[in-house]
Amino acid sequence: MTSNSDALSKPWVKEYLSRPLLARLGTTNPRTNQPHVTPVWYEWDGESLWISAFSSTRKVKEVRRNPKIAVLIDSVEDNGPTRGVLMEGTAELITDPAVVSTRATSIYTRYLGPQGVLDKDPQSWIYDPENTIIRLMPERIFVWG
Repeated sequence: MTSNSDALSKPWVKEYLSRPLLARLGTTNPRTNQPHVTPVWYEWDGESLWISAFSSTRKVKEVRRNPKIAVLIDSVEDNGPTRGVLMEGTAELITDPAVVSTRATSIYTRYLGPQGVLDKDPQSWIYDPENTIIRLMPERIFVWG
């Protein structure tokens, strides 16, 4: 496992994070300390991890009360290595409609393609008043593979 300074310099990491893999977001209920892990769609821009979410979900409610999160992106390749990227840090919740619609469109396009994002459901999600973006500028990054 490699951490922070060397993590992003590994040749495979940039390409890996550009793939539309599912990430797992870990949050914690600040009253009970009960962890919560949920699959999410994301986008990495080289500096920040952007995650699509809705304000009524447990993950957003927990980030609002305790912004410390962890995000794991991992996979097992056919006849290849098990790879993973773990990011930890303090999340920021973004609700500005201009930022949310731009980021959400970009994230949804990664997973649904340029035609799929034009369907009714992703379009309604993009402009839903509950749509929120979780931004993580990682304080720690670990990679393996």
